[in-house]
Amino acid sequence: MASSTASDANWRAEIAARVEKDARPQTDDVLATKGNDFEDYFLKRSLLMGIFEAGFERPSPIQEEAIPIALTGRDILARAKNGTGKTAAYIIPTLERLRPERTAIQAVLLVPTRELALQTSQVAKTLGKHMGIQIMVTTGGTTLRDDILRLSQTVHVLVGTPGRVLDLASKGIADLSQCGTFVMDEADKLLSPEFTPVMEQLLGLLPRERQVMLFSATFPLIVKDFKDKHMVKPYEINLMDELTLRGVTQYYAFVEERQKVHCLNTLFSRLQINQSIIFCNSTNRVELLAKKITELGYSCFYSHAKMLQAHRNRVFHDFRNGACRNLVCSDLLTRGIDIQAVNVVINFDFPKNAETYLHRIGRSGRFGHLGLAINLITYEDRFNLYRIEQELGTEIQPIPATIDKRLYVAPALIDAAEEEEAKRAGAPRQKQHQNGAPVIPPTQRAMHQAIIPQSQDFTQSVAGGTRGRGGGQPQQQQSQQ
Repeated sequence: MASSTASDANWRAEIAARVEKDARPQTDDVLATKGNDFEDYFLKRSLLMGIFEAGFERPSPIQEEAIPIALTGRDILARAKNGTGKTAAYIIPTLERLRPERTAIQAVLLVPTRELALQTSQVAKTLGKHMGIQIMVTTGGTTLRDDILRLSQTVHVLVGTPGRVLDLASKGIADLSQCGTFVMDEADKLLSPEFTPVMEQLLGLLPRERQVMLFSATFPLIVKDFKDKHMVKPYEINLMDELTLRGVTQYYAFVEERQKVHCLNTLFSRLQINQSIIFCNSTNRVELLAKKITELGYSCFYSHAKMLQAHRNRVFHDFRNGACRNLVCSDLLTRGIDIQAVNVVINFDFPKNAETYLHRIGRSGRFGHLGLAINLITYEDRFNLYRIEQELGTEIQPIPATIDKRLYVAPALIDAAEEEEAKRAGAPRQKQHQNGAPVIPPTQRAMHQAIIPQSQDFTQSVAGGTRGRGGGQPQQQQSQQ
């Protein structure tokens, strides 16, 4: 018994020595746990090795709630914030319940986008790397030939988008008759009108005895209909006491449309960006903005739904690996995309609904870390801004003169960056900061019927002139006030 305990300690110690510990501060979104350990769930040693090698130390709140219930085979309806560990909350119990000696598909993990499918399959492969589990990802935009060849071999877990999985299953290429686990990630999107018929057909191909798990940050009313029809007394988890992540600080800047690129340029020069994602509302604007950013001398990739799948995959892979600092995209990447290095999200075009806004800003501040969301607001966006604040129960504050780096940058990186910046900028930059550009006058924010003073040099350089539709006073008069 003593030798067994010693060997347990040894393998944990060996993994801990190999894995670099993440020293960044984290918020209560992932720290407010019951104090459980992954060992408490009696998981296979091979799975535990994958979990610890991935850098997981203790389960997050959603993992504490979901894993033990999922291990019993019960249906689950789980609602938790973006970036709090939902993916591992269903992958860990799914892998634990697999029987590697069986060659059939035993689990299907469905997601709404191709990028999320690639990411989810990678998480599953990482966690199950010592288990002898065969995981396959399949999405639209590629030929069926490769999938047919792959499915002629053993596949235990099939990760994919609904249309492609249904295509393979309905043609008899993928046999789901022994698939006991059916997971829907970003379930609100998968139950939207475009996907619902596909989900119904897929469930008809599964055995009657199956486990259905739904995970999402938001659940529309249509989920209740699905639950009543296809789930058996599901265990419901709701960790959404608030919708937005505590670690994400949200600001807005009122600008005119023609000032947005200048605003973005100023943000790039003032912020300490590790990696950023910049959202536009159309594919055409994505390409135009990416071209502008490149012309300004910043490294930039772009991605949108009209690109070839191979190009999208390449961009996503390279951005994740740090080949580029900035990524401009449409709402293609709003759901579930988890790139830990992203600490700033910029809504170049403000979204029209709260759900899209919530998913967009959730690309920063992943897994309880700190992040920054900046919204460029035009006069036409003002009512959407107010409505989204009300629906999410959050406050998007006016952008201050200087943004405290401690709000979105790991402490270890701040000192080094400030020293380097001081050496590079020197006295001339301080002088420029003191002289400044014309200060923006206070401007009324219509939806709050209140005057919000914005006479700050940072906001001025962001807005590039007057803010919103307000008039202006000369700098001298403003400073005297």
